[in-house]
Amino acid sequence: MSIYVGNLAFSATQDQITEVFAEYGAVSRVSLPTDRETGRPRGFAFVEMESEADEDKAIEALDGAEWMGRDLKVNKARPRESRGGGGGGGGGGWNNSRGR
Repeated sequence: MSIYVGNLAFSATQDQITEVFAEYGAVSRVSLPTDRETGRPRGFAFVEMESEADEDKAIEALDGAEWMGRDLKVNKARPRESRGGGGGGGGGGWNNSRGR
């Protein structure tokens, strides 16, 4: 399971987030999504810890806590919802042979 960490300062780094969560147990992964167009952080992260008990301790301690001048929003991450379709669709089997 993963933890959603919202309302992050845009200057927060993966190393800094790892350091904060490591106080509550072993951190196995931190994902810090960036905007596709600008490459800048989007203000949230996902943290995976080695045990669910450690995740629960971190959520309890950090949800609502102030860090880097912002009040963190920390909770269990929800599964990613399908956005429907694979993007683009097709043209119904169009090819360039013009029926030959």
